[in-house]
Amino acid sequence: MLGTIIHGPRDIRLEERPDPTIVLPTDAIVRTVAACVCGSDLWRYRGIADVPRPTPIGHEYVGIVEAVGSDVTSVAPGQFVVGGFLTSDNTCPVCKTGAHANCQNGTGYDGCQAELIRVQNADGTLLATPEQPDEELVPSLLALSDVMCTGWHAAVSADVRPGSTVVVVGDGAVGLSGVLAASQLGAERIISMSRHADRQAIAREFGATDIVAERGDAGIEAIRELTGGIGADSVLECVGTAESVDQALRSARPGGMVGWVGVPHVTDLPQEHMFWRNVGLRGGPAPVRAYLPDLLQRVWDGHIEPGKVFDITLPLAEVAEAYAAMDERRAIKALLLP
Repeated sequence: MLGTIIHGPRDIRLEERPDPTIVLPTDAIVRTVAACVCGSDLWRYRGIADVPRPTPIGHEYVGIVEAVGSDVTSVAPGQFVVGGFLTSDNTCPVCKTGAHANCQNGTGYDGCQAELIRVQNADGTLLATPEQPDEELVPSLLALSDVMCTGWHAAVSADVRPGSTVVVVGDGAVGLSGVLAASQLGAERIISMSRHADRQAIAREFGATDIVAERGDAGIEAIRELTGGIGADSVLECVGTAESVDQALRSARPGGMVGWVGVPHVTDLPQEHMFWRNVGLRGGPAPVRAYLPDLLQRVWDGHIEPGKVFDITLPLAEVAEAYAAMDERRAIKALLLP
């Protein structure tokens, strides 16, 4: 099969790799229908995170089950499935609390930007669609593999409630998904912090009521002007840099909550914006399997279209261009077709 390998900063190659096989009775093999590049992949692409050796990359996918191990009962060959960016058994004590991203038996993947994927813990990871989806539904189903569930997790972690005021820090695919999540959860006012017209347009379509383009002190002042001088009930942090975390904490009202899902590149937290203002901070990797049944139904019924975050579609053979387009902000999120 062909699979994507990252060799180092800005060095993405599509190479021949051995076809994956069933190793454990709980495995499944999925033939990829669509995959994509994640914003978190760019940390390695940009050289911010180390790549000590050539490494398969990618963790988002939808596809058709080709084979299953002898213990797999929830999916069968021929079914169209969605899987989260981490595998989970859905039965361990941690999964039973809803924290599937921290499953005691969870695993990652050996690269999902590929033609075939070995999925461990198949019963607890994969969810089949009611029937084969139409082609136009595939991007929104793919979004459930990571960004939509991650945006949803930000909103849940930030305690978004009906009638609340929400600020979303970050206008990438996760941030835009967070806007959609906040809208679905009943927020009355959703303020998207975005400086890019194309992303602002999607944020508005997803439910943003206000746009703030400023950053730093000017951004905080703009948030306060929109929130009666106190800040937002809930803030979604969808970037992970020191600057964005600071922006999120300062945007919350006293007693507010920040949902943090941006992959962290932070060495110190500004406690003065937390302890003395009673601002909470909660989040982490999204427990995709916990959210999948609800969100898949919303997509299937046409209530949400998170796939609108994909604004470029390329063949897997052009995966290097997909990374470059996102790195250079020529694309919000790149969809790959094997």
